[in-house]
Formats: sequence, structure tokens, C-alpha cells
Amino acid sequence: MSQDVVADVLNQIMNMKRAKKNVVTTTKFSKLLLNVLDIMKETGYIEYELKDGELKIKISEINECRAIKPRFSVNKKNLEKYIRRFLPSRNMGYVIVSTNKGIVTHQKARENEVGGSLIAYFY
Repeated sequence: MSQDVVADVLNQIMNMKRAKKNVVTTTKFSKLLLNVLDIMKETGYIEYELKDGELKIKISEINECRAIKPRFSVNKKNLEKYIRRFLPSRNMGYVIVSTNKGIVTHQKARENEVGGSLIAYFY
């Protein structure tokens, strides 16, 4: 395990998906990871619950989720370039951006006209 909790948990999710299992359990989590999982939960890709220091993630409909390394800092003009790089289609999936207005999807960052640091993507 590395120091990047977000990358580790997203890799665990993909490994469980490849193994055709639906549940990932981990005791390693952070506030950033919970914000990323909140966005994934709002969009309907996963369900999760945090109970007694254990994070239990139930995978529903997800094709791929990855952390973006290195975490590129982008302005609002260059955001579209990275969306095309990481997502397979214009209307499919989300790029998670850490902005000065919080951690949001690329669509909300575009609406608010802000840039930020790219965290992860999923579709």
C-alpha cells in the first residue's frame, strides 16, 4: 500500500470488479476519499457506509475508476483537454476536480467557471 489512499481504494474497487465481487471493505480512508465516494454515490455508481472505523463499498454500475497521477493543476480553459483524455465519451463519466469551492465534478467546475487539481475519474 502506498501513501495515496484515494488511488489505493479506487484500485481495490477495480480489482474487486475484475474478480466479479460486489463489496470492498477497507479500514484505510481519508476525508478526500470520502468526498470522492460521495460524488460517486450521488451519481449512482456505488453505495458505501462507514461504520465502526470500517468503510464498506458496494459496487453497482461502474466500468472504470482511477486516480489521476500526477494530480494536474488545470485552469478553466484547459479542463476540456483533460476531460477528453480521461473519459471515453463526452456524456459518459465524470472527472473529479478539487477547486477552491470544494471537490466537484468537471460539470460543476465548468458551471462555476473554476479550475483546480484533478483527483480521479470514473465512468
